[in-house]
Amino acid sequence: MPAKSSTIVTALTVVALAVVGVLGYQAAASAPDHLSARGGGHHAKQHPAHHSKPPKEPAPPRPTEVPAASGTGKRVVYSLGAKQVWLVGADGRAQRTYHVTPSTVSPATGAYQVPPNGRSVSVTGSDGIAIEHVVRFTSAQGVVIGFSAAVDGAAPKPGPATKKTGGIRETRDDGKAMWDFAMVGTKVVVVA
Repeated sequence: MPAKSSTIVTALTVVALAVVGVLGYQAAASAPDHLSARGGGHHAKQHPAHHSKPPKEPAPPRPTEVPAASGTGKRVVYSLGAKQVWLVGADGRAQRTYHVTPSTVSPATGAYQVPPNGRSVSVTGSDGIAIEHVVRFTSAQGVVIGFSAAVDGAAPKPGPATKKTGGIRETRDDGKAMWDFAMVGTKVVVVA
């Protein structure tokens, strides 16, 4: 009888290993390329077709990466396309990055500075909303452009396409971070 028990245990072990092997193969075959080729393991050798694909286009910068063409030193970087801001320290590293809601009038790409009259603790925005931690840096089409946060924390609602506003809206926490970072004279770089 003991020999029969060991035969059953051995048979069950062989079946279990076979099932695990099949499941492992299926998982490897269905894994995305960037996971299955990582480390150059046996999967990459068994499936050389993964290496014959044309190279992928470069990925957009990760949110924490400061755009390369944004200059050097301490600065605020605003990407029009990404709708994102980076607060960059003197060492060139992002201290904070976050998304914003753009104004209806966009600034031209280029470098600016926060002017002596460019900061206001609280005012009423051009859309009639109470805003705080306003940091202005330029104007376009007769509209002053700067960063701000709505006191009630709300994001701006889409209005008529003809209404020109220059407020680039942040959350209240991000607005406070901008306020503490962007003193008068701080460089603001706008990139595409």
